[in-house]
Amino acid sequence: MPQATAKLNAFPVFMRVEGEAVAIVGGGEEALAKARLIGQSSAVLRIIAAAAEAELLAFIAANGAIHIAAAYDAAHLEGAVMAFAASGNEALDRRVAEDARRMGIPVNAVDRPELCDFFTPALVNRAPVAIAIGTEGAGPVLAQMLRSRIDRMLSPSLGPLASLAASLRGTAERLLPKGNARRRFWSDFFGGAPARAMAAGQLLQAHDAAVDLLLSNAPASGHIALVGAGPGAEDLLTLRAHRLLMEADVIVHDALVPETIVAMGRRDAERLPVGKRKGCHTKSQAEINALLIELGRDGKRVVRLKSGDPLVFGRAGEEMAALRDAGIAYEVVPGVTAAFAAAADFELPLTLRGVSSSMVFTTGHDLKGNSLPDWAKLAISGATVAVYMGRSVAAEVAGRLIEAGLSPDTAVAVVENASLANRRRFHGTLADLPSLEVRADLTGPVMTIIGDAVAGANFERSEPLAAHRHEGAAQTAAEGAER
Repeated sequence: MPQATAKLNAFPVFMRVEGEAVAIVGGGEEALAKARLIGQSSAVLRIIAAAAEAELLAFIAANGAIHIAAAYDAAHLEGAVMAFAASGNEALDRRVAEDARRMGIPVNAVDRPELCDFFTPALVNRAPVAIAIGTEGAGPVLAQMLRSRIDRMLSPSLGPLASLAASLRGTAERLLPKGNARRRFWSDFFGGAPARAMAAGQLLQAHDAAVDLLLSNAPASGHIALVGAGPGAEDLLTLRAHRLLMEADVIVHDALVPETIVAMGRRDAERLPVGKRKGCHTKSQAEINALLIELGRDGKRVVRLKSGDPLVFGRAGEEMAALRDAGIAYEVVPGVTAAFAAAADFELPLTLRGVSSSMVFTTGHDLKGNSLPDWAKLAISGATVAVYMGRSVAAEVAGRLIEAGLSPDTAVAVVENASLANRRRFHGTLADLPSLEVRADLTGPVMTIIGDAVAGANFERSEPLAAHRHEGAAQTAAEGAER
């Protein structure tokens, strides 16, 4: 037997309140909360309170509400389309509810569900778009939690975009026949160039893009978003990145991007792994560039998902150049780069007043040439250095920096799998760093931070590198004896 659909005890509706009076009886926190909620509409607020608290008075003055500074009387409800009993006094709230019902005015009594004709929802406001969330007695905490989640999913530009859509609706109905043509236009409007321009705050460009789309009735052009997935933790993904993932037709992702983040995209989106791991490249950079261009020319909305930040060792420069040359629209969405996540794991100040006022982002491979790169001078003069992908060349990094003049006692912090639950933290000095190379148990991405500012980190949940340094030396000696 199929399971019966649960029935709602309250039916959600939207009531017209533009220019209409909404009465609120009360002078304290409960009345202020309702005033703030109804104040998001174009209703005329009428607040009845003989003695209103200072914060409510400030709201009334700032929002042009009508304040009836007198003891409540039923006549104060005359002409209202809604009433709120928000005095905090049970007897007065009951009286307001009874008067309102007698006058045919729907009433809500704060925290007194037995007196309510309607319940106020948690509201996500993207005027003229509104999403109301009710939980039928499950409690305001659940409603607010759901509101917060939905609020994060919706672009702040949705309201202006909906207003633009409303202004074009009549024209679209005149020019486009019902059916596929009209559906395709609105799909391209809300998911294409007009929406992207509005999200960037370009109102005129959004209008022009919409008009071009309406007059040409051509399919939307493709768009590539180079998106930073962050260091791995799902809740460090930016809101914009999440929205783009939910809109994408295709997700092109690197190997280091966790499946949990890829899975945050649209369920029916095509997923194309193009990952690069050390010694194993699924696709060359030229092949990735060609793939992005092909998808863009096919009119696809693509998220190119990169670990960390796309502009920090993410090869975004090469992809942007290829897309520019091909005339494919793109945007860049920054992410939390691994150095910041590692520093947060260690509670480590990357800059520290009087100690370090600059920072270097580099890879261990930068030190493999015959000459030191320019940034090595900055490290010696006190800059904090964040070394990406440096485990296998840790000894060379340490040796070259010590040879160049950096003290062997310079503090070092190392994080494997920064930001994730299975992260591991190690600390020590530059002299201890070579021990990383013999650590076969370190299989995740490793971030190393070097500099005097590292001494300000919290090492309570960290292992000392020195112990492994001695183990590594013993292992090397044993291997030499065997030979």
